[in-house]
Amino acid sequence: MTRIFLALVALSFLAFGTWSLLYPIDMTSQLGVDVSGQNGSFEMRGIYGGVSLGTAVLCAAGAATASMRRPALWFLATYMGGYCASRVAAFILDGPPSDYFYSFIAFEAAILVGAVLGLRSLARS
Repeated sequence: MTRIFLALVALSFLAFGTWSLLYPIDMTSQLGVDVSGQNGSFEMRGIYGGVSLGTAVLCAAGAATASMRRPALWFLATYMGGYCASRVAAFILDGPPSDYFYSFIAFEAAILVGAVLGLRSLARS
């Protein structure tokens, strides 16, 4: 089950990372985030494109190789845990986001829960 989870997460991050790398301004504008100029594209390609593609590679390695499962799950738990914590802080500091962002929050929370459950499963085996 952990292998399937990591493979699905890898595909999700591969798709988002590719979109972000190739079309960073389009990606952010569809999210309702205003980013412009060369520096904006540069930053979005690095953060959303590069980090997402790196995450896809690590998760694919975890899906394919037993020795990479634990590192991939720990990375997802910390990465998505950071996102979830910052979403809570943003909600407190800024109020609720637009409706579209709730899908991101749900995705991040689901990945966090899946990573934690995967780590628990590995600890038991």
